[in-house]
Amino acid sequence: MAGSGADITSDANVLTNELRLFAQRYLLQSQVSILCEQLVTCLCVIKQVYTQFGGESPFGVSLFYIGWDNHYGFQLYQNDPSGNYGGWNVTCIGNNSAAAMSVLKQDYKEGEMSLKSAFTCAVKVLNKDMDVSKRSAEKVEIAILTRENGMTTIRVLNQKEVEELIKKHEEEEAKFKREKKERRETEK
Repeated sequence: MAGSGADITSDANVLTNELRLFAQRYLLQSQVSILCEQLVTCLCVIKQVYTQFGGESPFGVSLFYIGWDNHYGFQLYQNDPSGNYGGWNVTCIGNNSAAAMSVLKQDYKEGEMSLKSAFTCAVKVLNKDMDVSKRSAEKVEIAILTRENGMTTIRVLNQKEVEELIKKHEEEEAKFKREKKERRETEK
């Protein structure tokens, strides 16, 4: 499994360590890997307990989890600081997540997306989500979860690969704007 968070990074680190410990204990005791949803549920119970008792502040972080198991295959989960979680095909968290979700609803085609079109969609969503005029590969991480030869692998794209994706998107966006401007001028 892999994860990503929005809001308080130190809380995300604490919860990530809890995930690792729980998964390793489960593997040691039962000799099989824990199911993704079971692991997410355990972590959400911890988060939810912290909202109920005095003297402890709740974890201030929303998290994504991606993973694969034999039971459900590829999975994406999101949870909020209260400990609620849900499984998704696509989703966004953080600043401007509503705007990013509108792009996903428009562009995501379940079962029809290649890795290349998923990259294009991801950069388009980041374009909507980030409050900057110029996107930077230094502020973006893109990871790929795949199954190859019976093994689940997670690969994080390097900065050069992310820069190429951003540059390609910016070129396509500029081309679209030029064509749109030319159409308006010919209609006049």
